[in-house]
Amino acid sequence: MLKRADILLMAFCTGLIVANIYYCQPLVILIAKDFDLTEPVAGKITYLTQIGYALGLFLLVPLGDMFERKKQILVITGLAILALLVAAVSQSFFILEVASILIGACSIVPQLILPLAANLSTDENRGANIGVIMSGLLVGILASRAVSGSIGFWLGWRAVYYMAAGICGLLIFLMAKRFPQSYPHFKGSYKELMRSMFGYIKTQPALRETSIINFLAFAIISAFWTTMVLFLANPPFNFQTLQIGLFGIAGAAGALAAPLVGKLSDGNNPRKNLMIGFILQLISIALFYFTNSHLYLFVIGIVLIDIGQQAIHVTNQTRIYTLIPEARNRLNTIFMSVSFIGASCGSALGLWLWDRGGWTLFCYGMTGIIVLNILIYQFYGKKNHNLNNPL
Repeated sequence: MLKRADILLMAFCTGLIVANIYYCQPLVILIAKDFDLTEPVAGKITYLTQIGYALGLFLLVPLGDMFERKKQILVITGLAILALLVAAVSQSFFILEVASILIGACSIVPQLILPLAANLSTDENRGANIGVIMSGLLVGILASRAVSGSIGFWLGWRAVYYMAAGICGLLIFLMAKRFPQSYPHFKGSYKELMRSMFGYIKTQPALRETSIINFLAFAIISAFWTTMVLFLANPPFNFQTLQIGLFGIAGAAGALAAPLVGKLSDGNNPRKNLMIGFILQLISIALFYFTNSHLYLFVIGIVLIDIGQQAIHVTNQTRIYTLIPEARNRLNTIFMSVSFIGASCGSALGLWLWDRGGWTLFCYGMTGIIVLNILIYQFYGKKNHNLNNPL
């Protein structure tokens, strides 16, 4: 049974480690200038980091069902420190690209902490606990942009990576001292472990639905946070890295909704939260489209798109943790790997839409993805109704 202090510590560590993936987003302009690149080319590091994260999820997270989770968390965090230091000292953009992939792959610790918390929670408070940890994770994601933008502006983009390495060093000490141990039940080989994951894809329709919906939801949120940097750096705003990073604070305000979503996800029909998320996403894209020079619309849109993302993600993650308790790491691997493949595709798509048609085409493209997600939701809703399965 986890204490409240344990959950808060997990949320704290989760937020600070996941931030490693997102520090690079406000730094794109500075990195482009340093390496004499165009901004869309420098923006490649945003989706390379997400690709690395997806690879780490697929290859490393399943090991949490084989090995003691606390030790795995400490080792991978140590590797993240090395990757961050390589990025900080990189003298060519190619080395930074490689380091970005490694940073992503070694920042999967939050996806080890979440199954750890789920395993040690009761059925009654699992969703609420996941919601609290997800709130920490989302605050880390969104606040990281403000921190990164500010430090990058004053001290340069390399200082951000040095800072992140120092934070991870402190977290290793805290996690080693306070995290509980958790031993898995799986006794087979790594090959058997990986093979079993594909079996779950075939036999668990709820896993397929949550993964597909999250793929598209992550594509939308990632495309936004990547492309908004270019939107704000160009006329009519012409903002610098410091100012762009501060918009992450607006998104962090939306992260406070995660615990509430988690509690609602413990109910009889958590799927209803998904439609709320889709509607909030549509409203936010409409606000972005009509922003022009009205920044208050843009800020409101940021809050709404992040609340919508939480409504979708926390609900889906709570759903998969109820499926097969002894395979939570493997289920989470499938779910989050697909999600971050969606994130990397979204970042690349956002940059492509911006390059072809600017902010207007970006908004059209995101609206199309949201509509597609609603159609998928309706399709699975009919299947679940026929099977009398509200999950």
